[in-house]
Amino acid sequence: MSILHCGRFRLSLERPLIMGIVNLTPDSFSGDGTGTDVERAIRLARRQFEAGADILDIGAESSRPGAIQTPEEEELRRLLPVLREIIDWGVPLSVDTYKPAVMRAALDAGAAMINDISALRHHGALAAVAGSDCAICLMHMQGEPGTMQVAPHYDDVVREVRDFLAERVACCRAAGIDANRLVLDPGFGFGKSLEHNLALFRSLTATASDDLPLLVGVSRKSMLGTITGQPVDRRVAASIAAAVLAARNGAKILRVHDVEETRDALAVLAALETGDLQ
Repeated sequence: MSILHCGRFRLSLERPLIMGIVNLTPDSFSGDGTGTDVERAIRLARRQFEAGADILDIGAESSRPGAIQTPEEEELRRLLPVLREIIDWGVPLSVDTYKPAVMRAALDAGAAMINDISALRHHGALAAVAGSDCAICLMHMQGEPGTMQVAPHYDDVVREVRDFLAERVACCRAAGIDANRLVLDPGFGFGKSLEHNLALFRSLTATASDDLPLLVGVSRKSMLGTITGQPVDRRVAASIAAAVLAARNGAKILRVHDVEETRDALAVLAALETGDLQ
């Protein structure tokens, strides 16, 4: 599939797209969360947009390991003022949520994509998005954010992630959601050890179902800290390396904190591999 239907946008997947992270949480693992500071959130979104993000992914609830669930009302209080301020920038806005009520409110406000760590498994989530024209990212997660990293276990992580995503795609298709609206995310760091993450990364395209596009989000994550020994604020180089390798391994969307650096790295990759000067 070369075109992703994303609300009113049609996004070409001929080159990897960059999804810029906009955290509206006070407890983001990466330290860039803005909480309820709307002006700070808008400045962060503007930086990501001007740096070249193809999509802005806005999240108002932390899903880091050990995170405590955010009440629906608080998530909406953080999210909606920012969403309404930036909806007319001409860039697709993705909302990172698993709550059906938040999905509906975000879509009513103009969001073009729903990025769900639970892959629409919560009651009412499928119905919240099925009748819209938004894109949907289905992510694999073993367990829940609060406990997912306690003792993750798989007999065959690549097969189990692939089978889970295929089942969720089938549910979406049965609900009338077109395949050209779907994106898949193996869920790096969500109920997975370093060994699981590495196995998934090496077999990235094997996790895909029906040739659907893959989203990879490893930016600044603990797996990179384990590999490099660097704290979260010094993982930019590792994040860029992982993004480039993900693109080479078939990822179509890269969810990152460091948009400009990722954009430059992908431009170099394209020029050296194909002569394409973006």
